[in-house]
Amino acid sequence: MFRRTDTAATLATALVAAAAALVLTASTSAAAATAPGFLTGADLPPHATSPWYAGAVTKGLPESAPFCLDGVLPAAGSWHRAFGTEYDTGAVQVSVRSSSPSAAAGLVATLERKVAACASDWLRATPGGTASWQDYGTLPVEEGAHVYGVHTSMPESEPGVHLFGIGRDGSTVTVVQWGEMGDLSHAPVAGFKKTTTRAVNKLNP
Repeated sequence: MFRRTDTAATLATALVAAAAALVLTASTSAAAATAPGFLTGADLPPHATSPWYAGAVTKGLPESAPFCLDGVLPAAGSWHRAFGTEYDTGAVQVSVRSSSPSAAAGLVATLERKVAACASDWLRATPGGTASWQDYGTLPVEEGAHVYGVHTSMPESEPGVHLFGIGRDGSTVTVVQWGEMGDLSHAPVAGFKKTTTRAVNKLNP
């Protein structure tokens, strides 16, 4: 009798553990299939003469990778949203649900290295051009965020300036890239820091 009771108890415990594992797996799969929270046009630094227009939140990567980030954003678990104005200013946000917080931290490190090397990489690929970059520091939001600026210019061509906000909440990573004609002195850094903070705060509402 005692042996049967022990066996029944063991079986019941195993069934409970299996059910719990199934619920956890289902929950993780559902989270991976759900888009993270995204910015709206109102969250971006205001344009002087145009409203922001926001595209749909779309699964996968954008057709063209954000400037500086070609080949480093994974397609699996990714979502994106593009933003535009009536002029040359545009932006894109890409968010990725990684398999774990450690994997997400690794992706953040890769993105930061890529942006920090962007100006020098661009110069090597663009003879005759000029480029510079600026580290605007970290932001105290969730697991952290970092803001950078990159400026590129070609002779007899309009210069371009780009801001990047990279951050993480748990296993979800986001990168926001903003760009327009101009140089780093024209970039709305203070406003973009607020944008980056909002982007990370919205990831897992």
